[in-house]
Parts: sequence; C-alpha cells; structure tokens
Amino acid sequence: MNRAYYKNTIARFCADDPNHIMGKMVVEHHFALLATQRDAWVEQILLLQSILKDFTGHVYFEYSIPRMGKRIDVLLIIDGVIFVVEFKVGASSFLGADLDQVTDYALDLRNFHEGSHDAYIVPILVSTEFEGRVGDDMAQPKDKLFFPICCNGAELERVILCALALIPANFLDMASWESSGYKPTPTIIEATLALYNGHSVVDISRNDAGAINLRGTSASVANIIKSARENNEKAIVFVTGVPGAGKTLVGLNIATTHIDKDDELYSVFLSGNGPLVSILQEALARDKVARAKEKGERVKVGAARSEVKAFIQNVHHFRDDGLANLETAPVEHVALFDEAQRAWDKVQTVDFMRMKKGRSNFNQSEPEFLISCMDRHKDWAVVVCLVGGGQEINKGEAGIHGWSQAVKESFPEWNIYASDQLFDSEYGGQATISDLNAIKGTTFIPQLHLKASMRSFRSEKVSLFVKQLLDLEMSQAQDTFKELSEKYPIVLTRDLDRGREWLRSKARGSERYGIVVSSQAERLRPLGVHVKAPVNPVNWFLDGKDHVRSSYYLEDVATEFHVQGLELDWACLVWDADFRYTPNGWKNWSFRGNKWQRVKKEERQMYQKNAYRVLLTRARQGMIVVVPEGNDTDITRARRYYDDTYEYLVKVGLEVV
Repeated sequence: MNRAYYKNTIARFCADDPNHIMGKMVVEHHFALLATQRDAWVEQILLLQSILKDFTGHVYFEYSIPRMGKRIDVLLIIDGVIFVVEFKVGASSFLGADLDQVTDYALDLRNFHEGSHDAYIVPILVSTEFEGRVGDDMAQPKDKLFFPICCNGAELERVILCALALIPANFLDMASWESSGYKPTPTIIEATLALYNGHSVVDISRNDAGAINLRGTSASVANIIKSARENNEKAIVFVTGVPGAGKTLVGLNIATTHIDKDDELYSVFLSGNGPLVSILQEALARDKVARAKEKGERVKVGAARSEVKAFIQNVHHFRDDGLANLETAPVEHVALFDEAQRAWDKVQTVDFMRMKKGRSNFNQSEPEFLISCMDRHKDWAVVVCLVGGGQEINKGEAGIHGWSQAVKESFPEWNIYASDQLFDSEYGGQATISDLNAIKGTTFIPQLHLKASMRSFRSEKVSLFVKQLLDLEMSQAQDTFKELSEKYPIVLTRDLDRGREWLRSKARGSERYGIVVSSQAERLRPLGVHVKAPVNPVNWFLDGKDHVRSSYYLEDVATEFHVQGLELDWACLVWDADFRYTPNGWKNWSFRGNKWQRVKKEERQMYQKNAYRVLLTRARQGMIVVVPEGNDTDITRARRYYDDTYEYLVKVGLEVV
C-alpha cells in the first residue's frame, strides 16, 4: 500500500521540479482540489526544498493514518529520526487543537507502526506566519517521543538541527521501515468513522492473532449471510467474545459493506445501548459536516444526523416499527443486534408492553419478537447477535439463552450458528453449549468466538486479569498482573485528586480520559462525585478539552450504562462501598434512604459484579483505581467499608501512588 501522495529521498526531492511534485500529489488526491490546499502544498514544497538541502534522508507528503482517517502533511526521516510536521499555512498562532493533532499523529506512529516503535519521533507544528522564536526548551524524552515543538517556517531548519543534536547516533533501515506493518487498534468511534468512510476492517485492524481471529469471524458471518440468501434460508448467528474483542467491529463491518438500500444484502446495525447509538450517530454526523467543509461544501448538521440514523438505529425504534406494521417485513434482510445479551426476557418485555405501550395481550420476549419481525420475509433473513460475556448489567436482560430459547420454541425452521468455545461461566458454560446442541439446525463454528481482547493495544490480558480479580482467583490474578503491568499500568490510590493528576500526566494529544463509577456508588458525594447528576454521554465522549461537560474536565462521571461498548484511553475508577471485598467473598450493597442495605438476589449480585467488569475493562492504555479512605464520623462511609477492598487490590499487586 502506497501510504504517501509523494515520497522520495531528500536529495531527489530538493532536485525535483515543484510542478512535477504537485502533479504527482494531485493524481493521488481523489477529491476536488481546493485552491487553499493547492497553495498550501506549493508553500510547503518550496519551503522544504530551501531548508533541506544539507540533510540526508527521506520525505513523505500526505502520509496516511487510516485509523484516524487523516494524513500527515509531511513526514521527514533524517539520521534515523522521524519528524512529523504539520503545517498551518498563513496561521500566526498555535492552537491547542493543532498541537493535539500533530501529537496524535506521532502517537499513532509510535503505537501502531511497527517500524516506528523504537524510533525517536519529533512532532513539529509550523504556523508559517508566527512572529517570534519558540522551541528553545526542548529536551530528550524518556520514551523517545518528544513533546510537540512549535515554530514558524523560517525557524524549521533550526528546530530540526536542535532536535538532532539531542539524539544519539541512530539508524533506521528505510526498506524495513517502509514495509513494516501498520497494526492499528481504533476506538469504536474511530472504527465507525473509518468503516463508514470506505476503509475496510483490514485497514483499521492489526495483523496479530487477535486481529486474524477478528477477520476470520467477519468472513464466517459474511459466508453465512451469503449462503442464507443463495439457499433461501433463515439463520441466527451468535458472535461472542471477551470485552474489547471486536464484536461490535464485526457488526459495523457487515453493515458498512452493505450500506446501500438497493443492495440485496442491505443491513441495519441495531443496539439497545442508547448512549452508544447517540454517540456513534453524532460522531458520524459531525464527521460528515467536517469533511464537507474541507471540500468547500456545506452540509447542515441536521441533515447529516438524519442520514446516519438509517445506518445505526436504536433497537427500540426498530421494535416500535415492527409493532406498528405487524404484517410488513423490514426493508433489511440482515439485522445486526449489538449487545444482544441485554435484550429483555419475557417478564420484562410483557411488563413494558403493558405499562408503556398499552398492549395487554403481548406475550413474547424481546428476542422472540425481534426474530418474528425478520421472519416476515418470505425468502431469507439473517439475525446476527453480538453477545458479550458477563455483560448483563440490568434487570430482565435475557443473555444468550433468551435468543436460543426463542428459536427453539417459536422458530424451529431457523438455523443457528454459534461457537463451541463458550466454556466460561459468563456465557453459561457447558449448559449453553448443551442447550444449543439440543436444538435441531445448530452448527458450531469455532471462529464465531473472539477470544483475544483488542481494546488495549498495550496488553491483551486486561480482560483475563479483570475476570480473575472478580472471581477472587488471587494467585492467577497476581501472575497475570505481573505480565501486563509493565506495558499497561494499573495503579491504586485513596485520593481522588491524585487520581485526576495521574490521568492528566499520562494522557498526550487528544487521548481521552475520564472518571467512571458504578451506578450504585451513591456515597461519593463528599468527594464531589454525584452519580445521580445527569450526564450527556455525547458531550462526555465527543466534546473537547474546552467543554465543561466533556470527560476531560474530570467533573461529570460516567457509569457502566454510559460506557458499555465504548472506551477511554485512560480511566479513573472510583470504587464505592456498593461492592466490597471480604475474606468470604464479594458482598453486594445498595444505598437506600440513609443506609446501605444488603443485595441478596443472585441476579442483582451478578449485575453488580458485571458492572465492575465493564468499568474495569474500559481503559485502552491504563487506569488508576481510587478506593476512598472513608470517614468513621459518617456511618455511611465507615473506613471498614473500604479498607478490605483496598488491601485486596494491594495484595493482587496494584502499585500505590
């Protein structure tokens, strides 16, 4: 894959005709070329040709970063050092957003481009009309990634020389660097934007075992859909996996592949996770507006929102359409249900239909009704259920069993496809496999289970560690923690302000960080954490550092209901007295009135444990856990409510900061 519009050795670039360079770049630019872009390229070419003549190395213009859907203006490799140069032609100041942009590019190379992992990387922001001198205080970083350096065009040569003077003799094999793999791990928001804008799942996923598993799963689902259409069959497919394994990415890949309504395989991506749907819809709409603006076009955000809503829908809207037209089949032949384990069981659905919809004679579970909607097709239909293990977090969520039972009892002619790798208790273990085995028409395909977490590119063992931690497997958790802690820091404190400081010190560029808490964490108000305060998840996840409602401000907190299916780069989990470690196991509590009350129902205990599983697996790069000191003068926050949990985490191995 040719990642750059133009590439050459610096010597050949300096000798090349600027018109020839421009011509090559225009050919590679598959969009209308705006005058502002053309003029910016001309100025960059002329400036670099004038200052690079005494350097040896390579130059790349418009170097692609597919995970971000962006291109680096100029990449210079001189004496084995990678310079990431972002130009703001005509600018006379340095904006925070632009500093984050060039830092993000540098981080992307460092984290995901194999040839750049161990190289020195220097991000430079060039505002060509800035008057003054900056960049004199640069220092060699411990991790080889410099903090962004600001300068104007006239100072760029000096900045490059100063950076080179700080770095010991270095060698970078260019043939190896150019051919080395790009192994991105996008957030679900980044993946949605990239897939929607035409990138394939191969472009935005890694090439290691976890990613190979992901592509194998995508291919298996695609083959089942193809076979169902060709043979006029109806099928339900269970795609299962550990937290962060890429289940949602599989669904989005299918949906974006068949996004055209005239496509016979036209698909719809459905989720009952309201915050996730709202966030992805708004992210797509904002991106659509921004891309149009870059092309000199104008798209109203309202029109953009309307368009993307056809692609990602709330499953409850799909359900309501099915209720309004009981005989009409949906326009889609393929429905992809994200977090299908959260669909309601019969008791919850019947109660909702009676109380909220006025349908006293309704007598189906949510899985049964949703399958019945797709069953209205006379020829073929496929339902793809994306199921997370141990992710049921609310009353009445049916899990994988609710779907298999619906097929067994009401749709025996439907074929079932699932993995035979569902041994863990989070999926029901052997009981689930036995249930599926007992249903005629079940086919087991091992690739339908995603075993490796890809959420954290630093360590795939985070979800395993969290499982062992919550299952009280002390020695196993200690061993796993030793393996992951060097690359994926998990630290412990009793001071929330220290937690905030730790997050800010770790994050660079636009890496997102925030505070997460259990929805039952009702005695954190003395610390300034009000779990019942309304939070807009769209603002929290999408808005920038200057927005007081964004996660960056570290004021509003998100619960398991806000963050499930999404991720942060760095997280601070504040652990309240609702879920307490004791020598006899976890004890579950709920705050009612003026005191904590024991949670005795096993179902609610499971939801609470799963809530902490969700919270503990949100961070891609590392997290800090805050277990408050408590206060013996406040009977609702006695120190003993927190101390045992804190000591347990210390024994597991978390470093105290």
